Amino acid sequence: MPRVKRGVMHSKRRKNLLKTTKGFQRGRKKLIKLATTAAMKAGANAFRDRKVKKRTARTLWQIRLNAAVRGFGLSYSRFIDGLKKSNIEMDRKVLSQLAQKEPQVFAKIVEKVQAEVKVAAKVEAKA
Repeated sequence: MPRVKRGVMHSKRRKNLLKTTKGFQRGRKKLIKLATTAAMKAGANAFRDRKVKKRTARTLWQIRLNAAVRGFGLSYSRFIDGLKKSNIEMDRKVLSQLAQKEPQVFAKIVEKVQAEVKVAAKVEAKA
């Protein structure tokens, strides 16, 4: 059986690994053992934080909506409840963008929601 020389693959693997760890500090960028663990850890953190990024974006939208709705005398939870009752199906991202960039349009949406909230309050008062 012919002899297999593996220097080419070793060099290629090492070169690719060091390419991914470029910019890391100290031995983590140039020593294979340290670079391997650093690259694995970086990949795991990147995977996890792609999910966390979505979570933090949603909380930011909620905070922006709450701030925008407070000016109309509503709370965030009452606003979302009114949206659902008035069958307005817009997500929080779009609503926060509207509140930020198109305040007139957002004000009209809030007016519809406020009307729905008042109707719901009257129904609860009768019951």
